[in-house]
Amino acid sequence: MTSEQDGDLLEEDSPQENGIQTNQYSTISPPASPVAQDEPFSTYFEEKVPIPEGENQVFSFRKLWAFTGPGFLMSIAYLDPGNIESDLQSGAKAGFKLLWVLLGATIIGLLLQRLAARLGVVTGMHLAEVCNRQYPTVPRIILWLMVELAIIGSDMQEVIGCAIALNLLSVGRIPLWAGVLITITDTFVFLFLDKYGLRKLEAFFGFLIAVMAISFGYEYILVKPDQGELLKGMFVPYCEGCGPPQMEQAVGIVGAVIMPHNIYLHSALVKSREVDRTNKKDVKEANKYFFIESAAALFVSFLINVFVVAVFAEAFYNKTNMEVNAECNATGSPHTDLFPLNNKTLEVDIYKGGVVLGCFFGPAALYIWAIGILAAGQSSTMTGTYSGQFVMEGFLNLRWSRFARVLLTRSIAITPTLLVAIFQDVQHLTGMNDFLNVLQSMQLPFALIPILTFTSLTPIMNDFANGLVWKISGSIMILVVCAINMYFVIVYVTSLNSVLLYVLSALLSIAYLCFVGYLAWHCLIALGVSCLDFGGRVPMGLSRHTDIYLLNDMDTDTLVER
Repeated sequence: MTSEQDGDLLEEDSPQENGIQTNQYSTISPPASPVAQDEPFSTYFEEKVPIPEGENQVFSFRKLWAFTGPGFLMSIAYLDPGNIESDLQSGAKAGFKLLWVLLGATIIGLLLQRLAARLGVVTGMHLAEVCNRQYPTVPRIILWLMVELAIIGSDMQEVIGCAIALNLLSVGRIPLWAGVLITITDTFVFLFLDKYGLRKLEAFFGFLIAVMAISFGYEYILVKPDQGELLKGMFVPYCEGCGPPQMEQAVGIVGAVIMPHNIYLHSALVKSREVDRTNKKDVKEANKYFFIESAAALFVSFLINVFVVAVFAEAFYNKTNMEVNAECNATGSPHTDLFPLNNKTLEVDIYKGGVVLGCFFGPAALYIWAIGILAAGQSSTMTGTYSGQFVMEGFLNLRWSRFARVLLTRSIAITPTLLVAIFQDVQHLTGMNDFLNVLQSMQLPFALIPILTFTSLTPIMNDFANGLVWKISGSIMILVVCAINMYFVIVYVTSLNSVLLYVLSALLSIAYLCFVGYLAWHCLIALGVSCLDFGGRVPMGLSRHTDIYLLNDMDTDTLVER
């Protein structure tokens, strides 16, 4: 099959007029901001990166370099403290046996990020802006609130990670509550970096990723994992001798890797490149290079995650609390009280992970681990701020200064985290990650269903709309991911052992499933199941024919009167 035929299979045909192919990219423009055009306002898109012209070869490193940046910023969500904790728990509980799950989740994540990037490139709008124009007021507000919850939950994990890293680096001199407060100020400082130019900001994020790679790579070299077992765990999809704890951990890996707000973020970041959307060749080229860049970025993030899994799989799989306590005593660690004198299997989190590395491999291993966690927390908290800004601008057509946006999100995230840090201990603080992972798992449908819906619509995507193969495979991927995450939520809720919480969860589940069903209904119509569009026209402005599903004023600069 030729590449041209393959493209025809995956993408819808473009409309033609008088035998000449037409496109509508130039007619799809972002909604106008209520902010006056002459009012200065700082955004990630204050400048756009130009793309080199005049190169007709199939692949150009110069062009790839020009497109490099958004994918690496997106990949940081795959390296946040929640992911690192999931990695180390996977290694400690299941050894190398769940590496294939991590690999599969990363590949699925790449394919979903591809959809997000294509939406931004083809339409010139990010996912929140498209949702703003497509959904009625009430569903749109609910969707915005759900995405904000996911962003706040992610932000809390990043605050926890930074506070723990600072505590470890200072040998306990910086208490957890002080570490939480420090993350407020340092985030504001780092966000001013974008004043020095977009490429410098992207380079700084690249530096933080390099710090993580070096830190966790050092631990990997120090521990010397069994390479045969590592490769077997990565490419053999089987978990010998695994029970419920390992299965729950496998589910947790998928939930930690695929983040809902990251879909919104990536669809916005790709707008930072100068792409002529009136030229089909330029749009197709941009899609190609963004996909290559995203694949490279996620490959790097996958390697870093593998480093963490392998370190804990090799050094601490099947270790008991008694063994760790004895080793920490022998090395004079002040943290022996973290490991009770019993023969239960060791349970670790990002705090205990640093402690046990210090006990078994020396203080350098602990400090380098803490540096890696700090880099993970700082980088992900900054990209989380961008996500929040894009989501607020898109859904509400409301533009705040970045200072105000950070202040709002960080205040909401820090308040409960600070209370736990002050009145509880580190175990309760790290234990919040379980709840936060559940919270973010529940928000996944509110990113995945809309992105599949809108990238499947020809009036939005023109000849870059999802073809039959992508519609089917995308639907299956999203169904599997959402089902896995719902299982994770059910396991967590059933472990609470409270009748009141069961009743409350049941009531919330009814409302939750109704809204997910509403989004899925529109998605199925967009995928071509027109029989579901009973009544002739659904509230979103859908018609019986999905090819005119898009609202008629996508080429205007004003919001739709609903």
